[in-house]
Amino acid sequence: MKRTVVFLLVALAAAGGGYAMHLARATAPAAPVAGARDPLMASFKDLEGNPRALAQWRGQVLVVNFWATWCPPCLKEIPAFMELQRQLGKSGVQFVGVALDGRAEVAAFVRQHELNYPTLAGEEDVARYMQEQGNKIGALPFTLVFDRAGTLRHTHQGEWSAEALGKVLAAYLAK
Repeated sequence: MKRTVVFLLVALAAAGGGYAMHLARATAPAAPVAGARDPLMASFKDLEGNPRALAQWRGQVLVVNFWATWCPPCLKEIPAFMELQRQLGKSGVQFVGVALDGRAEVAAFVRQHELNYPTLAGEEDVARYMQEQGNKIGALPFTLVFDRAGTLRHTHQGEWSAEALGKVLAAYLAK
């Protein structure tokens, strides 16, 4: 119980930080963390509890979005991400959602909203991975964009509009 309360307090603080970063709307090229492992080697559990490595999507322009069912800016951007997946999926774009929730909550959300891209779930491992990729404050949403070779090219803290993300993706699809 104590661990759940602490997690919820951290999550609420992260959501507030994410919203603050959303207001700043800063999109930046990724700066690798010194000594960090290949970011695509990370593995998170799917909604059935099976580990899924991000590397399985190497060869595509990969958008990894960290979110939570309780995060308003996260929920606002998901429909835009679903539309971009529909529009650009055949061109080689793959969205993957990674939720900071339990699998049961995420599975219910995915069913209700009919997400059209893979969704994974986790807790402490997700927070640690986001920090390794530059999310120092642990705020949500947080999005990574990898090129087809699997190189992390962009990170984005806060809500990302379809228009702005679409421009980033177009640049990598043209290469």
